[in-house]
Amino acid sequence: MKFGDRIKELRTANNLSQMELAKATGISQSAIAKWELGKTEPTASAIVTLANYFNETTDYILGLSD
Repeated sequence: MKFGDRIKELRTANNLSQMELAKATGISQSAIAKWELGKTEPTASAIVTLANYFNETTDYILGLSD
């Protein structure tokens, strides 16, 4: 599973809009949208922020583990 797909899966499973996730993490909504569409890649700090927010490992966020 790709990073963008994993983020969208986690976001929707938690009933969050892109804007709600953006406000909760301090990451811009446009960055989240671009990741979900596969247009850009996240920074290392963004990956860590999302992993902490969703209480998941960075490997899981990156789609490297299930």
